[in-house]
Amino acid sequence: MDFFCRLPYQNSPLPMKYLKVLYVQVIIGIVLGVLTGWLFPAFAPTAKLISESFINMIKMVITPVIFLTIVLGIAGAGNLKKVGRVGGKGLIYFEVVTTFALIIGLVVANMLKPGVGIATNHLPKENLDKYTSAAKEMNWGEFFSHIIPTNIVDSFAKGDLLQVLFFGVLFSVAITKMGSGGAKLISVFENLNKAFFNVIHIVMKFSPIGAFGGMAYTIGKFGFGSLLLLGNLLLAYYITSLLFIFVVLNLIGRYYGFNVWKLLVYIKEELLIVLGASSSEAVLPNLMEKLEAAGCERSVVGLIIPTGYSFNLDGTTIYLSMATIFLAQVFDINLTLAQQLTIIGVLLVTSKGAAGVTGSGFIVLTSTLTILKVIPLEGLALLIGVDRFMSEGRALTNMIGNTIATVIIAKSEKAIDMGRYKRVVEGRGVSGE
Repeated sequence: MDFFCRLPYQNSPLPMKYLKVLYVQVIIGIVLGVLTGWLFPAFAPTAKLISESFINMIKMVITPVIFLTIVLGIAGAGNLKKVGRVGGKGLIYFEVVTTFALIIGLVVANMLKPGVGIATNHLPKENLDKYTSAAKEMNWGEFFSHIIPTNIVDSFAKGDLLQVLFFGVLFSVAITKMGSGGAKLISVFENLNKAFFNVIHIVMKFSPIGAFGGMAYTIGKFGFGSLLLLGNLLLAYYITSLLFIFVVLNLIGRYYGFNVWKLLVYIKEELLIVLGASSSEAVLPNLMEKLEAAGCERSVVGLIIPTGYSFNLDGTTIYLSMATIFLAQVFDINLTLAQQLTIIGVLLVTSKGAAGVTGSGFIVLTSTLTILKVIPLEGLALLIGVDRFMSEGRALTNMIGNTIATVIIAKSEKAIDMGRYKRVVEGRGVSGE
C-alpha cells in the first residue's frame, strides 16, 4: 500500500498525509475489495488466497506471543495468588456477560421475527453432512479436559491457545521457583518477545492487502443476492450486536469508570482489519500490545485475552441464539418460554467450544439443534449463504467484548495505570485513579 503514498500530491499535502495512516489504507483496501468482488466475481479464489495468506502470517506468531506474554506477565510479577484471582474473576465475568448476550439475542429475535414469511419449499440444496458429522464428533464433556495438552509441541504447532495458556501458567510458576536463574531466563524472553512483536509490525503493513482479499472473496463468492433473501436476519443480528456493545457493554464500562466509545476509537485500526479479514485472530497480538501500552498489566492481558477467545465469544453467542429462534420461525415452530430457557441453558455450554472448532459458529449451531431435537436441521441450508456476511459482525463483537473485559478485570484488580490509560486512550492528562 506504500504505492498510495508515492502519488504526486505536491500541491495537496493533506491527502498524502492521510494515505500514510494504516486505518485509511485498510478502508481503501475494503472498498476496493467490495468493488473487485462485485465486478469480477471470478477473482474470488485468488482473493481467498490473499486473505488466508495474511491471516496465516499473523497466526504464525500468535502462539509464541501468547506464551511469552503469559510467562513475562506472571513470572515477572511473581504474584501467583493474583493470577488465580484474575482467572477466577475473568471466568465469572465471561459467564455473566455471555448470558446477557444470549438473552438479548433471544429477545430481539422474538420481537423482530426475522424468520417469519420465508418459504421452506425453496430451501437451498446444500450438503450439510460435513456440519452434522462434525457436530456429532463434538464431545462437550471432553472440552475442558482438552485444555490439558498431551504434547505441548503439538499444541504450539496447532495454535491451540487454551493449551498454550495452561502450559504457560505452569511454566511461569516453575520460573518463579528458579531464583536468579529464572530472572536470567525472563531477560531472554523479553528480547524474544520484542523480536516477535517486530515481526508483527512488519506483517501488519500488509493488512490493507489482507482486508482487500477478504472482502473481494466474500462479495465475489456469495454476492449480494443472499443478502436480499435473509436481509431481515442480517439487520436483526447487527442491531442486536450494536445494542449489546453500546448499551450493555457501555453501561458496564461506565460503571467501571471508562469510556467505551474512546476505547473503540483507540483500537479502530484493529476493528477495520477484523472487518476486512473477517477474523479476530488477525489482530490478537496487536490488541494485546495496545492494551499494555494503555496501562493494563501484562499478566492480566496475557490471561484474559486468550481465555476470552474461548469463553467470552459475545458475537458468536448472539448469533447462535438468534439463528436458533430464526429457524424456529421459518418452520413456524412456536417455542414455549420453557423451551427458550432450555435453549439458553444448552447454548451456555455449547458456545464455549466455538473457538476451538473450524467453522465454529455453524458447527456449534448444528450441535445445539441436534441436542434440542425441535428444529429441523435442513433449515441450516438457509444460513450457509449469509453466514459469511455475519462472520464479520461476530468477529468484531467478540474482539470488542474481550477488549472491554480486559480493561474491566484490570481495573477491578487495580492492575491498570489509569493516568496512562487516560492519556493514551482518552487523550487527557490525569494522574492516578
